[in-house]
Amino acid sequence: MLTGLDAERPDWAVEGRDWPHREASRFVEAAGLRWHVQEFGSPDAPTLLLLHGTGAATHSWRGLAPLLARDFFVIAPDLPGHGFTDPLPDADLSLPGMARAVAGLVAALGRPPALAAGHSAGAAVLARMCLDGAIAPRLLAAFNGALAPLPGAANLLFPSMARLLFLNPFTPRIFAWTADRSAAKRLIEGTGSRLDPEGVDLYRRLFARAGHVRGALGMMANWDLAGLHRALPGLATRTLLIVGGDDKAILPDTAFSLRDRLPDARVRLIRGLGHLAHEEAPERVAEVLRAEASDAGVLSPP
Repeated sequence: MLTGLDAERPDWAVEGRDWPHREASRFVEAAGLRWHVQEFGSPDAPTLLLLHGTGAATHSWRGLAPLLARDFFVIAPDLPGHGFTDPLPDADLSLPGMARAVAGLVAALGRPPALAAGHSAGAAVLARMCLDGAIAPRLLAAFNGALAPLPGAANLLFPSMARLLFLNPFTPRIFAWTADRSAAKRLIEGTGSRLDPEGVDLYRRLFARAGHVRGALGMMANWDLAGLHRALPGLATRTLLIVGGDDKAILPDTAFSLRDRLPDARVRLIRGLGHLAHEEAPERVAEVLRAEASDAGVLSPP
C-alpha cells in the first residue's frame, strides 16, 4: 500500500479519465511494479519501444505514437514514478536501476524492440540498456537525448540541488500546490518548445500531483550521466540523434559532440523546434525516424 508522497500519485480515475489514447492503455505487473503501458499498431509489425523523458508520461507520444503505429507495434510505458506507474524504491533510482526495471518490463511483455527511441532522459535509459545487453535493437533513436553531463559547474550543482529537493518531503507538495497552467506553460517554454493548450494542460495535471513530482526529482537526483557518457564509445548500436534546433534544455551542439564519441551515429537537426520537438511537430519527427529505420533495415524500403 502506498503511503505519504507515493500515495499522492496521479489517479487513473481522475487525471486519467480522458487520458490521450486511453483505449490503448493497460496495466502490467513486472519487475515488482505495476506499469501503465500503451500499445499501438499491428502485433505483426516490428516492435518499437518508446520511453518519455523526466517529468513526462505517455501523453508525450499522443501525436507521434499513432503515426509510428502505421509501421511498428509501438510500446510506450510510463517510467517508474511517473504518470500512472509505481515508483521504484529509493535505492534503485540510479540510471542502471531504472534500466533494469524497464528491462524487466520488456521481458514480461515478450516483445524485444527492433527499434528503441527515447526523449531526453528516456534516451539515456535506452542507451544504458543497450550497453548492458538488456536489449539489442537494430536502431537506437534519441530525441534531444540526455546522454552527456551538463556543462561546467552545472554538472555538480544541478544533481546536488535536485537531491536536496528530493530529500525534502515538502518540496514536491509545494511544487504541486503552485502548478497551475501558467506555471506549466512557463516550464515548457523554458525548454524552447511551445505546445497547444491540451499539451500544456496534460503536463499541469501531472505537475499538480506531488508523487509525480517526486518521481521526476528522484531521477534527476540519482543519475550519473558522466558515467554513461564515459561508456558511450562502447555503444555498438546504430544511433540516430534527432535534435530540435531551438532546444534550450540540451544545447543542439551536444549532439554533434556525441556523434563523434559513438561508433555508429548520425545527427538529424530539425530547425525551429525545442526540447519537446516530438510533441511540437510529430509528423516531422516521424518522417525522420521512419527514413532512418528504413536505412537501418528495420523497415522495408518504401
